[in-house]
Amino acid sequence: MVTGDIRNKIDKIWTDMWAGGITNPLTVIEQLTYLMFIRSLDEKELDTENFENLSGEKQPKIFPQDEDGQALRWSMFKHKDPREIYDIVGTKVFPFIKSMNGNISSAFSRYMQDAMFFIPTPQVLQKVITGLDELYEHDIKDLDMRGDLYEYMLGKLAQAGQNGQFRTPKHIREMMVRLLAPTPDYKICDPACGTAGFLVSTAEYIRERYEAQMTSEQWEFFSGEMFTGFDTDRTMLRLSAMNLMLHSITQPHVDYVDSVSKQNSISGAYDIILANPPFTGTIDEESINDNLKAICNTKKTELLFVALFLRLLRKGGQCSCIVPDGVLFGSTKAHKALRKELVENHHLRAVISMPSGVFKPYAGVSTAVLIFTKSGAGGTDKVWFYDMKADGYSLDDKRSPIKGNDIPDIIERFHNLTGEADRKPTEQSFFVDKEAIAANDYDLSINRYKEFVYEKVEYDTPQVIMTRLDEFSIDIAAKMEELRGLIGE
Repeated sequence: MVTGDIRNKIDKIWTDMWAGGITNPLTVIEQLTYLMFIRSLDEKELDTENFENLSGEKQPKIFPQDEDGQALRWSMFKHKDPREIYDIVGTKVFPFIKSMNGNISSAFSRYMQDAMFFIPTPQVLQKVITGLDELYEHDIKDLDMRGDLYEYMLGKLAQAGQNGQFRTPKHIREMMVRLLAPTPDYKICDPACGTAGFLVSTAEYIRERYEAQMTSEQWEFFSGEMFTGFDTDRTMLRLSAMNLMLHSITQPHVDYVDSVSKQNSISGAYDIILANPPFTGTIDEESINDNLKAICNTKKTELLFVALFLRLLRKGGQCSCIVPDGVLFGSTKAHKALRKELVENHHLRAVISMPSGVFKPYAGVSTAVLIFTKSGAGGTDKVWFYDMKADGYSLDDKRSPIKGNDIPDIIERFHNLTGEADRKPTEQSFFVDKEAIAANDYDLSINRYKEFVYEKVEYDTPQVIMTRLDEFSIDIAAKMEELRGLIGE
């Protein structure tokens, strides 16, 4: 949790960069991420050296062992004169991290090729280095806190991208991960990865649940092959690669891919997909992959991505994705065809309706979480619906913490669905039979099936109300006379 004190320190660093002329929030985050990464390399090197001293076993090093190589380390340059620091970071350290390991095939090296060092002056750089050092030394010593710090910085991206991307709040991502409960042997993909939030949340869940029992083979799988992300924004891919590396995923598979285009032909490759695909915008019709059109012939990205998730999953693979409410009840042929595909040809397990404030301050769009399993042979008997009223935060632009939070209840109920069988449509969660859904054009909006209990209110007759008003008027007149008498005395 980023406390007020830590938040103030981050804001101070942010203000220093803003005052130095870096006013684009994405550029600020990118430059800070470079410096956080540079510092983390030195920390890893120190850990390696300590292990080497204790064990007596030689370990591979990050930095060259000569004088020039050691001068690239954060701990070696941070106390120098600002102008010297600026020269070392700009002309030596930054080029070094851009070509780290000489492995051009790694995601990090690939997307660092067009990275630029933009911090404008030695004074600004020194302030940022001092600020980050104080944070790391006193406030954020563990990986979880660093993840929270990164989340707080990403939260400053208060506007959606032009293609309709929204940053998914961390607690919503964590809910979606816990609903699918991935294991260390699963291959996980986010085909619209942005800053890799879903992949990071999955990595944190696996580390939390399985760290003590994972084999060396599973750790090797965890560091690279387990996680895949696609995006069409190279800046986002750079942030993704660094974000994953800061979370111990050293060889992440993040690629520049237009996921729904003919460029992407991957099929049946993943065990789990977690995603919040673009909600708005359309794509050039000629570039859309034909096998997606076969499911829903449309140019709407929110529909094409759900069709894509079905193709990317292996049989038995699971998906938890966020969709705008329009996907649930849209009346076009494409909307109906996609919903029919999920219900009739696969196992649609749950529709979790979320309140419209979840994505504030970005937007007030109403959304839902779809959970389904790819079967290719049906399997939907009943669909579980849940009407989320609160997610632990106020639903205004401030998104302040509140007591009301349905997320623990959603997770507990989803993993014990047998206990939901007798719940009525008047309750917050309930099952709906497949036949009822099919009869309603495969409409998946909860309000189509939810029943509301209205309390009958008995009102007095107009005559009784008029008599009561007359009595009030007489009483008021008497009080006014009494008040005049008091004033006259």
